[in-house]
Amino acid sequence: MPTIIKTILLGIIEGVTEWLPVSSTGHLILFGELLRPEMSDAFMEMFNVVIQLGAILAVVVLFFKKLWPFHGKRGRNAASQFARPAHGTAGRFQNFADSYVYMDRIILWLKILVSVLPAVIIGLPLDDWLDSHLYRPVPVAVMLILYGILFILIENRNKTRKPRVRSLRQITWQDALLIGCFQCLALIPGTSRSGATILGGILIGLSRTCAAEYTFYLAIPTMAGASLLKLVKFGGGFSGMETVVLLTGCVTAFLVSLFTIRFLMDYVRKHDFKPFAWYRIILGVVVLVVAAAGLL
Repeated sequence: MPTIIKTILLGIIEGVTEWLPVSSTGHLILFGELLRPEMSDAFMEMFNVVIQLGAILAVVVLFFKKLWPFHGKRGRNAASQFARPAHGTAGRFQNFADSYVYMDRIILWLKILVSVLPAVIIGLPLDDWLDSHLYRPVPVAVMLILYGILFILIENRNKTRKPRVRSLRQITWQDALLIGCFQCLALIPGTSRSGATILGGILIGLSRTCAAEYTFYLAIPTMAGASLLKLVKFGGGFSGMETVVLLTGCVTAFLVSLFTIRFLMDYVRKHDFKPFAWYRIILGVVVLVVAAAGLL
């Protein structure tokens, strides 16, 4: 199979699985065994992470109006965004913010950064160890099964619970930190970053829609940081073919992500994640059987 076709298929897998609770990294590791382009191990290790940049761009495009914190002076509200007017330097800051800034979006971004911190603190020291020990089909299969079972248990537990947080503004700083801790679970391939943060958010009281939307926004700094780390570790420049492969994967992941994100936002309003949990369990069992037969 030509290298470009393999790359497009990997981009499709990334664009679909990045946002569904089935683990994109796990799928790239598993299907990479079959669809691997003829590239070095170092390049493919970097490719499996940096391809996520295409998926990130889809979030930026779809939610730009909700995320961009600045506006022109014409967008100024009649009432101040601040409960108490200040004077002096603080007063000038309030006037500037009222004239050009959506403060609720600034606060949202600060909460997102709080959510990123646990992954930075835990993930950076463990990055090389995780790459060398867990980025293999069998560990991925085990995590697919384990978290598939946990997803079912969590869905059953939350079936009759009513969420206390229905909008992004209601997310507290403590909620943000806890969601960041749940995201750390996804450092192990096969877990699913989106699955861990969405279900973690639901566990602490967020509505499905709110948890999913926050997860999409959290992906921007998290995945951008992870991609930058891999690019730095890869070092050096890219050959012509490596550049084509990386760009093709990112563009494909971007286009597919546009549809996947819209699908998931509509899906979570009406359904739970049990179908994805059963898919994880079945896929994990298949991979373990194939590995036991010596085919992996």
